[in-house]
Amino acid sequence: MSLLLKLSALIDWITDHVGRYAIWLLLAATLISAGNAFSRYGFNLSSNAMLEVQWYLYSAVFILCAGYTLMKNQHVRIDLISNRISDKARNWVDVVGIVVFLIPVAVMIAWMSWPGFVDSYVNMEESSNAGGLVRWPVRLIIPVGFALLAMQGVSELIKRVAFLMGKGPDPLEKPVDHGVAAPTNQETAK
Repeated sequence: MSLLLKLSALIDWITDHVGRYAIWLLLAATLISAGNAFSRYGFNLSSNAMLEVQWYLYSAVFILCAGYTLMKNQHVRIDLISNRISDKARNWVDVVGIVVFLIPVAVMIAWMSWPGFVDSYVNMEESSNAGGLVRWPVRLIIPVGFALLAMQGVSELIKRVAFLMGKGPDPLEKPVDHGVAAPTNQETAK
């Protein structure tokens, strides 16, 4: 188990760095979007290439950060059910979900999207819009992003199995924010 936990830590390190660097793509997309709006409304100039760049960047952030979101345990959950079951049961639900759904679907999408990227790259597919960009960079993001998500799924599976075996902390435990008092049950009922 210690070797698997080291593998999990390595995957987490990769995912963390991808997430931290991808945030800069969001800043770039925001600046490009502001520049596009300024040039369009200020000077009546527009560029399909710049619009497509911002779409590519937003897509990259969304897809490349899926694994980061999973690692930080910030993905969508059905809290109505999740909060009513034990820690062990929650981790078992995650183990089943990761093994049956997350990893197979992420691997399948990465695998099935790879030929689309290769075809786009070989043929230097371009946007159908006038002045548009080549499409292969955005097509590459899909298999890379889903491969990263599958890798993070493996890491999360290792952490949950370690917890269930009593060899690690509960990966689903929410971090305690010491700066803000948690609301009491009476306060949340209001």
